[in-house]
Amino acid sequence: MRLGVNIDHVATLRQQRRGPVPDPLEAALICERAGASSIVCHLREDRRHIQDEDVRRLKRAIHTPLNLEMSMAEEIVREALAVKPAQVTLVPERRQELTTEGGLDVVRMIHRLRPLVARFHAAGIAVSLFVDPEPEALTASHDVGARIVELHTGRYAGAGTTAQRERELEALARAAEQAASLGLVVAAGHGLDYDNIEAVVAIAQIEEVNIGFSIISRAVFVGLEQAVTEMAAHVVNPRPHAVAA
Repeated sequence: MRLGVNIDHVATLRQQRRGPVPDPLEAALICERAGASSIVCHLREDRRHIQDEDVRRLKRAIHTPLNLEMSMAEEIVREALAVKPAQVTLVPERRQELTTEGGLDVVRMIHRLRPLVARFHAAGIAVSLFVDPEPEALTASHDVGARIVELHTGRYAGAGTTAQRERELEALARAAEQAASLGLVVAAGHGLDYDNIEAVVAIAQIEEVNIGFSIISRAVFVGLEQAVTEMAAHVVNPRPHAVAA
């Protein structure tokens, strides 16, 4: 199981003063030392946190793969093709949202996504699609040529009751099984934290989880290295869970 650490919210804090600190690159290097398998950042169209130069600096300096979350906007696509991260993760993006609110509508965008995925693959960049755990989205992801899907875990993370959480966990398990049967690499992320992560990593077909906000929040109190180390322990050695795929 791999742990990708999203460093967006280090940049969010920096942008409050528009100064040089805290530096997302310094954060990324700490995350690597503490056990992160990859570094994730989201270059939003409104540049609310990560900036273009952050992406370039990260690509030059980090030792683990860089996973660039991004919209399908042509400006961002050109930037990604210039930087050449190891992977791009295509996500829906709305200017007014606080965070990504749902999965990409792959079914509706299938004709737009197919040439874009091919464009990235031609440049040697792996493509992941951030999707809801729904059969149609997974089938469409395979049809457009993606080789990776990241299952949106927001409904699971935000479940208000134990019964609801178990239903959402079962949906994730079914989606992971379907995605793997299509030959897709399966990742998961959104809203995952120290309390809910172990049931997700117990799903056999999930190979990677991507986590940001909860790690950065924990780091306020214990430091970033310890926060990542603690999450890595949950990811690598999860306790058994009753609803594992």
